Amino acid sequence: MQTYDIKKERKDLYAPKPGDFEIIDVPGMGFLMVDGHGDPNTSVAYREAVEALYATSYAIRAVEKKTLGRVHTVGPLEGLWSAEDLEVFRTRDKSAWDWTMMIAQPDWITPEMVDHALAAAQKKQLPALGLVRFARYTEGRSAQILHIGSYDDEGPALKRLHDEFLPDNGLAPAGRHHEIYLSDSGFQAAWRVG
Repeated sequence: MQTYDIKKERKDLYAPKPGDFEIIDVPGMGFLMVDGHGDPNTSVAYREAVEALYATSYAIRAVEKKTLGRVHTVGPLEGLWSAEDLEVFRTRDKSAWDWTMMIAQPDWITPEMVDHALAAAQKKQLPALGLVRFARYTEGRSAQILHIGSYDDEGPALKRLHDEFLPDNGLAPAGRHHEIYLSDSGFQAAWRVG
């Protein structure tokens, strides 16, 4: 049985080369999602959201294997970040952040499969399972960069994006800050632009 791995199948989105910003087009994709607010390092809601997303993703994998005879590698955790004042990202005022944590699902996953998986995951009695939703998210044209290092060292890249790259290319922010957590030492950051 061949295993589908989104990081290998969509290298343009999940395996960026280190370097400078690049413009990419992110198509619509299905995601499990949970919304929340506050510092991801201290928020109980954040921890519970991530637990629920992984429990549901692994349950979907089991349903998929049983009903379709297919299997996929559970994708990396991703986050959409926003705030009323974007300056809080540079100053790292995490208590002011809004987030949507999510995990991409293969195109063949249906809402019915997600419902079966959520029902199976209920036995784990995770508080945020009721907040998990399955939705299509289309990001579109985005500026992307691979950041290697601490999350708290991301500020200079954000400043460069907003003060140099976007204006120099006639672009402006048009959506939420999107991060894909590829490993403990690096993550990919993308911003929707227009």
